[in-house]
Amino acid sequence: MSNQELTDQIFKKKSFLCVGLDIDLEKIPTYLLSEEDPIFSFNKAIIDATHKFCVAYKPNIAFYEAEGVEGWKALEKTISYLHQEYPEIYSIADAKRGDIGNTSRMYAKTFLKDLGFDSVTVAPYMGKDSVEPFLEFENKHAILLALTSNEGAFDFQTQQIDGEELYKKVIRVSQTWENADRLMYVIGATKAEFLKEIRKIIPENFLLVPGVGTQGGKLEDVCKYGLSKNVGLLVNSSRKIIYASESSNFAEIAGAKAEILQRQMAEELRQL
Repeated sequence: MSNQELTDQIFKKKSFLCVGLDIDLEKIPTYLLSEEDPIFSFNKAIIDATHKFCVAYKPNIAFYEAEGVEGWKALEKTISYLHQEYPEIYSIADAKRGDIGNTSRMYAKTFLKDLGFDSVTVAPYMGKDSVEPFLEFENKHAILLALTSNEGAFDFQTQQIDGEELYKKVIRVSQTWENADRLMYVIGATKAEFLKEIRKIIPENFLLVPGVGTQGGKLEDVCKYGLSKNVGLLVNSSRKIIYASESSNFAEIAGAKAEILQRQMAEELRQL
């Protein structure tokens, strides 16, 4: 999916919401555990209830890998269901991969070609040759970890190197790589005040912003500093939506939670 197609969907739905599908079998309604594929059953229900209010879904791959072969099958079924029923919705493989070039090439093939995700999150620590294989696919994106929402982000990401914070250097240098127009960046919602400086370096690139909701990030702060003239934001919410209820109508309640965020986003877009 191209940047323009994603932007068009955002304005059509008046939403830049991304729903995180971080599926933990200990948190889903217990009655689903008797299903043949409880993970997919949960995902399908969540997707059907929230697709009107979001423009992207982001399965965190670790939650599927933790369930072995059955978890991987559920991931395949989930992305296939999205492609079949809601092909306009952007898909993110939250895999945080990044290795030497030939290994990264295999990771890129797995997520962007074989599974057909629109994008994959990538760790930049090993540099240019570990990221560029993810940028070889037309109308696909690598979403680079830049400034994350976790507490340990301050261990390295904000440390100064030659008078510039490391996360800024990562963003600036990555813009010189081949097919850099296919890069997006992860910027945590709990670091919203940093967005103003980030937008000086990358005024138009899409930013994937996790941390709104359970982690304490505020949508209005993210929008204040991060919105570009073409929106340029995908704001992710996971637990606050998908685990809003453990009752039999969990999907309906998840849909209501997603709609609340969508309405807030619609207001931000109206002001934009």
